Amino acid sequence: MPADRAVMTALARPRSGGPLWALMYHSVADPTDDPHRVTVSPGRLEQQLRWLRRRGLTGVSMAELLRARAEGRGAGLVGLTFDDGYADFTANALPLLREYGCTATVFVLPGRPGGTNAWDSPGPRKPLLTEDGVREAAAAGMEIGSHGLLHVDLDTVDDATLAAETGRSRELLRDLTGTEVGGFCYPYGTVGIRAVAAVRAAGYAYACAIDPGPLTGLFALPRIHVGERDTDLRLRLKWRLHHRRRVPVQAAAFTEYADSAAYRASRTVPTAPAATP
Repeated sequence: MPADRAVMTALARPRSGGPLWALMYHSVADPTDDPHRVTVSPGRLEQQLRWLRRRGLTGVSMAELLRARAEGRGAGLVGLTFDDGYADFTANALPLLREYGCTATVFVLPGRPGGTNAWDSPGPRKPLLTEDGVREAAAAGMEIGSHGLLHVDLDTVDDATLAAETGRSRELLRDLTGTEVGGFCYPYGTVGIRAVAAVRAAGYAYACAIDPGPLTGLFALPRIHVGERDTDLRLRLKWRLHHRRRVPVQAAAFTEYADSAAYRASRTVPTAPAATP
């Protein structure tokens, strides 16, 4: 076993930092017309970021969180993810993340640049990030990950479509941002063995789901949905119940991440910036 591999294995202790905690956001805008409960108002997001700060927690990208866990640290870190790549991320979420010294992972759809959330019906059409918007988020220190090409259920597509949704989307985002793309997020949170295999084959370092049950691991990381109704009290309850409601991520997942190309290149991954005074 190489020396650096042995060090990472020793450092990836089973309960280092406690249970992995990652929050799942979508749109940050006016939540008045929100039948799918995917929208959080900027005011509510700020309240939630303040709640994390009061608990001594910092929101970070999934790459940063996994890197910390691979090194046996990260007790004060919480993963922040924003699915679908809504255009309101740069206008409404990004300034608050900067203010509170946070980074995040934005899972975008390179097959729909500047498009809308056409898959959400019924419901209002929301604009998605343009290619310039994706670059702006990346330049601000956010991790850019893939949410597939078009937001389709990967358990229902043929092999060619599955390969495109995973592999081709990664290629497009790598060309767009000029950096490697390590993270994938399963549309609708749907994850099966076939989709996990495709994500691995496409070269990703990790993947996020919602509640993957027995598939929980580096390529099916659980997350907690956060919405407009999540006040301080509800967040506290979710925090306490998380380890009971989700299969825990085992230390082997962090050791596996330590073996990935993404970890080896992690010196180039942005860390959380200092909060604005």
